[in-house]
Amino acid sequence: MRDGRNIYRYRPNLMDPLSDILRLMRPCGYGFRGLDAGGDWALAFTAAEGVLCFAIETGGCWLRLVDAVAPTRLEAGDVVLLTGGGAVQLYSGATAELRDAAEFLSRVPPGEVATLNGGGDCRGIGGFFSLEGMDGRGLLAAVPSVVHVRSDTSKTALYVGVQRLMSELRDPRPGSELIASHLAQALLVEALRAHLEHATASQSWLAALSVPTLRRALTAMHADVARRWTLQDLAAVAGMSRSSFAARFEQVTGETPIAYLTRWRMFLAADRLATSGRSLADVAASVGYDSESAFGAAFKRVMNSSPRQYRTRS
Repeated sequence: MRDGRNIYRYRPNLMDPLSDILRLMRPCGYGFRGLDAGGDWALAFTAAEGVLCFAIETGGCWLRLVDAVAPTRLEAGDVVLLTGGGAVQLYSGATAELRDAAEFLSRVPPGEVATLNGGGDCRGIGGFFSLEGMDGRGLLAAVPSVVHVRSDTSKTALYVGVQRLMSELRDPRPGSELIASHLAQALLVEALRAHLEHATASQSWLAALSVPTLRRALTAMHADVARRWTLQDLAAVAGMSRSSFAARFEQVTGETPIAYLTRWRMFLAADRLATSGRSLADVAASVGYDSESAFGAAFKRVMNSSPRQYRTRS
């Protein structure tokens, strides 16, 4: 049928869930610097909201999350993304004396290289970006706290991106702020792509992106979030029977398809309440609710606050 109201109107080539979710996180506040370390050394990064990234160019070192049982070895070419927000240590050996990473690295401007103990043994790039979105940490909960990229193809793409970001920070030119924003988002996308290709994600929306049938359903929901989706509609998009789709979706993500859709709608609504002057009725309609009362009840259930309270606090 040609009537757009009676066909699936999502456009998978123009929208995908990973891009949608990262857009809502809004990576910002980039602080990338190089490190050239020699001898025995150790840097301690305090717990902070945001995402840490390290890329090793030559040599190697150890990386340890303070609440982890064992450290992770990083070798030349490795790229690691840390999303948990906890304290982290980067060091040559377990007996090296710890020094504050922020205090040491801030001695050089963003984009420049800090030299430790004369350098020569381990060289790389490290940095962070904070998440400006309304619930970046909640959205990142599905991502492993350590994303260690070892694939040669993925490592190359990530390292080139980090070097470009360093260049923009070191030598700002017109448009550098926008380019840096796009590069930071690209780093997250590349790292999570690599993780999906080479590892098994835990039960989450991220895990569903590695399952083609479920990815089609997620793409449909994100592309037309206000549509009155039914379980049968989503199963048809996935190319599965209703019962098989429902069982598989819950097995992989840990929630039902409609529960996921409702939660995503409320995340979008929260962002619109916080960043726009749109009326509650307009925001409700934009995520598929004709009734403000029904929208309010769903919003409070997911966000633990009424829409008006949320807007006031934002």
